[in-house]
Amino acid sequence: MFDWSFQYPLALWLLALIPIFIILYVLYIFWRRNIVKKIGDKGLVKELYNSFSSTKSFLKFLFLLIAFACGVVAIANPRVSEDGSSDVRSGIDIVFALDLSNSMLATDAQPDRLTVAKNLIHTLIRQMPDNRFSIVGFAGKAYIQMPLSFDKNSADVILSAAHPTAIAAQGTSVNDALKKTELALSTSEDRYKTLILITDGETHDEDALITAGELREKGIMINTVGIGSVGGAAIIDPSTGNPKRDAGGTVIISKLNEPLLQQLAATTNGTYVYLNDVNQAAQQIITHLSTADKKSFLDTSLLNYKSLYMWLSLPMLLLVFVEFFIPDKKKVKA
Repeated sequence: MFDWSFQYPLALWLLALIPIFIILYVLYIFWRRNIVKKIGDKGLVKELYNSFSSTKSFLKFLFLLIAFACGVVAIANPRVSEDGSSDVRSGIDIVFALDLSNSMLATDAQPDRLTVAKNLIHTLIRQMPDNRFSIVGFAGKAYIQMPLSFDKNSADVILSAAHPTAIAAQGTSVNDALKKTELALSTSEDRYKTLILITDGETHDEDALITAGELREKGIMINTVGIGSVGGAAIIDPSTGNPKRDAGGTVIISKLNEPLLQQLAATTNGTYVYLNDVNQAAQQIITHLSTADKKSFLDTSLLNYKSLYMWLSLPMLLLVFVEFFIPDKKKVKA
């Protein structure tokens, strides 16, 4: 079965310019008539404009207008599916917010907190194949690194590159991560939406709880995953392999802030999970999300499309070419 669609449907909004072009053309005609009337004697003016063809002038405008419409539709790239399959999946939309601050390099989780957190995301994505997911990386600032998708391979590539060195602004801005989560889910249909926040929670971000309340009002559940230890561990400097030290030479210790993560989860009736064993933590999260109301979504990621823009580009070029050679004068008998 063939599936018709536009690759860039927003481009079709340019068609709204067509009525404006028509209005401008009509105004131009009235303006031209008024100018002609002001020139002087009607008989003399008629002789001067005797060779002008309003019909050909309109035809030239019409050709350009149709060429513009063809060009806009070509930009939107109409396409038809050739083969592959589209599946209707019943699931939820999940944002994984991954802490990429330097504290995630602490080794109280082996080999380090960040690696274990990545393994958890890998496990969850593969054990919940019917859910769409997005990835947000955050430290001092948060960034949407992957929009909502079923594409596991892209997620693997993004996660493999996720590292504190990828974000210049260091720190742990949980509040910014929550706001980027809202943005990532803004395109979500009427589906159950949830955030899985994976961090050591080492932050003094007082606005995070306020933003969590705003997400609750918008139907987004926050589930938090804490990684690290209450006693803390040294942060390893990736450039030297040695523990980081403060200005006084003291080794910097990063500790798990469980109270904040528990509060965030409780604000939206989510769950808090301590990440010690990846499989155990994944099962706790899956069990908690199993009661969510799952809505159907058509996955077309396996479809191959044949683009049809050339069938519109060629007529567009032909119309422009023909318009160029149409004179706006009519033949006048001697």
